[in-house]
Amino acid sequence: MKPSPQSATPSTPAPEAAFLEAEDFDALDAILDDLRTRYDETPQWEFCEGFMAAVICSRRPIAAAEYLPVLLAVPAEGEAPDPEGGSFADDSQRERFLTLWNRRWQEVAVALDSEVDSLEDDNCYHPEVMDIRGAVAEMAPEERAAFKREDLPAFAQVWALGFMFAVESWPDEWLAPRDKDAAKWLDGALQAVVAMTEDDTAAPEVSPLSEDGAPSTSIARLNAFGEAIWAVYDLRELWKTLGPKVETVRAQATPGRNDLCHCGSGKKYKKCHGAG
Repeated sequence: MKPSPQSATPSTPAPEAAFLEAEDFDALDAILDDLRTRYDETPQWEFCEGFMAAVICSRRPIAAAEYLPVLLAVPAEGEAPDPEGGSFADDSQRERFLTLWNRRWQEVAVALDSEVDSLEDDNCYHPEVMDIRGAVAEMAPEERAAFKREDLPAFAQVWALGFMFAVESWPDEWLAPRDKDAAKWLDGALQAVVAMTEDDTAAPEVSPLSEDGAPSTSIARLNAFGEAIWAVYDLRELWKTLGPKVETVRAQATPGRNDLCHCGSGKKYKKCHGAG
């Protein structure tokens, strides 16, 4: 199912005029590198990119004050840092990160709410992912030798791991709906993303980011990546179609007129809260 334009959710940051450029992503990487000096489990941007897409697609709008501590282990604004968690260097660094984050959020939200028919469409969602294996393959032999025993991630694997980390962090927002067709739709879309969390064990055939780059990815992997992008569109559309979960309101049983009143007065209900 291809998505149609929809209004932004309440948690969507205000739009910014310009899309992020290469230097903006470099700035995000630099901030994450600095965060990593205080908390070594701070993720790479590609992981953050996948996490962001999942939060945008979540059935319930999730505010930054709720999801940033989950993603970066940073304290909520105004709270003291956790000695075992991460923290921004100062308020200006936090503000800079959030400014860039919000701009990217808006780009992704607009793309996922646009009607597109091809992954080549300029308006389509294009995750910011890296081809680590390709970059290493193009290094000089002596440099490449340093990575010989490294377990390098497959193309878009880190992005998919970030997406599923968000799904697993808010499981109640990703429960299968009662409608069987919608539940099947949800499962199929999630499985497409989960497939990208696995390694690409097939022989490298193409460069996913460059026509003349060193082969680093199988064609099957590249096709699976396309399926995962459409799956993100499906997830966005599914939850926007169904809307937020409606909590079941259970009516409290009314005592019989001759039963003791629920307030604990010791009187019969008809002579207490049931009077009049």
